[in-house]
Amino acid sequence: MTFQIDVISDVVCPWCYIGKRNLERALDTWRAKYPDETATVRWHPFQLNPQLPHSGVPRKQYLDNKFGGPERAKEIYARVSAAGKRAGIDFSFDSIQVQPNTIDAHRLMHYAGEQGKQDAMAETIFRRYFTQGADLSNKETLAEIAAQAGMNREETAAYLASDADRALIEEQDRRARAIGVEGVPFFIFNQRLALSGAQPSEVMVEAMEKAHKEFAATPQ
Repeated sequence: MTFQIDVISDVVCPWCYIGKRNLERALDTWRAKYPDETATVRWHPFQLNPQLPHSGVPRKQYLDNKFGGPERAKEIYARVSAAGKRAGIDFSFDSIQVQPNTIDAHRLMHYAGEQGKQDAMAETIFRRYFTQGADLSNKETLAEIAAQAGMNREETAAYLASDADRALIEEQDRRARAIGVEGVPFFIFNQRLALSGAQPSEVMVEAMEKAHKEFAATPQ
């Protein structure tokens, strides 16, 4: 039996990175309990800032507009950093110079999924952005990230240079909002149960167990 986990997220959402770590721990618990089942994860796009220009905006400008000033931003990100440390992530928010439009990063995630490398891509994008300040609006940077995730750099660069799958990503974003997703990360377990936010791994395991039981009780 395959246990399907759908994750709706944005690559510039720190809570999505934390949620990924918590999900990994939940999956370790799940696989230990159900070694004969296959748990798979699919990532789906959600743009927190679809209105940003394609080249992004200066990070300072973005934070000033969003939080009203650097002090408020520091206060909020201090809490995120603390949560990140508990999850094993060393955020480096000061390294981020550009707040990107994430349409191309989501296209890259989709492209990686077609090659069976979506989770590796998610991990590499999160790490490069949140710990090294990579500019995710830069297609050359995205091609470099793809190579680090085990993909062909030249083929990826050609894909990114086209408009392939742009309309698909935009439609998937709209679909997520249509089903009521207002914030990310958003997890859907076995198409039976949804969980919003970077919940602790124990909460995720409980949700997975419930979804598993509901699926098993449904006539196939």
